[in-house]
Amino acid sequence: MLSRRSVRIKVMQLLYMLNRDEQLAFPDLVKEYNDGIWKTYELYIFHLYVLLKVAQYAEKDAVTRAAKHLPTDEDKVFVPRLYTNPCMQSLANHVEFLKIAAKYKSNEGIDEDHIRTLYQSFDDTPEYKAYLALPEPANEDHTKILLELYRFLVNHDIFIEMSEDRYNNWQDDESLVVGAIKKTIKVMPLEGPFYQEFEPSDETVREFGEQLLRKTCQEDQALFEHIEPTLKNWDAERVAVLDMIMLKMALCELLHFPTIPTKVTLNEFVEISKVYSTDKSKDFINGILDRLMKKLLKEEKIVKEGRGLIE
Repeated sequence: MLSRRSVRIKVMQLLYMLNRDEQLAFPDLVKEYNDGIWKTYELYIFHLYVLLKVAQYAEKDAVTRAAKHLPTDEDKVFVPRLYTNPCMQSLANHVEFLKIAAKYKSNEGIDEDHIRTLYQSFDDTPEYKAYLALPEPANEDHTKILLELYRFLVNHDIFIEMSEDRYNNWQDDESLVVGAIKKTIKVMPLEGPFYQEFEPSDETVREFGEQLLRKTCQEDQALFEHIEPTLKNWDAERVAVLDMIMLKMALCELLHFPTIPTKVTLNEFVEISKVYSTDKSKDFINGILDRLMKKLLKEEKIVKEGRGLIE
């Protein structure tokens, strides 16, 4: 689930934290990094669990409708198929998933009023009404409505608030988690350890992310000495803190990660700067990195191998 871009962002944020707090020790930074990486996976588990809880509320809806003195025609034929369908049942009865949800405490502290409100809001949508009206829904109908339910949830203020209250990485990791949940729903009914696909991999987390964090910290001054001469009319002290951090990280990649193509490094940090820095940062980062890259290639200080040779 974690892309290298998301790992770069997490490393950048930690280096910014280190810049703001000089008392922060490097081992604490590494621990913070590893904890942050797993928070993305925890968020994925939490979203799946809330999806399950909202769907499960359909059973309470069925009881409420059945208890009405004057039920409508819609009430009389209602069945809680949002929860009882084979796709959602494969999650509800997945013992290992429920254990993981308990491990990360996804099942704790959920406000039942929030679940009720989310379900009742979804109950009013034409998509849900159309699904309930189907005489014999197929598997694709079940996955379609669950995708629609999740789309509804991630755009609902209560669900966003629930995510933000538990995970301060929600905004940074939203696209990753949403993509992973959609992928999970599309392969329902679920079998086996489906969640393992989204666990952080050693290659991304340690071989790349942790080494990028370590090398950028260890060689901070040396990296700065490479960058400063390329600033030309820019005063190094006036360069935005995040911009300097991104330049150091990018330079670290160019010098110490031989399997990452130079253009990939340049493009990745330009894209990150568009989201996390100033309006002018994109052009600034692009210009400085381009200058640095050409200079270091000419001096044969950038050596690429394997995939890194692909431009």
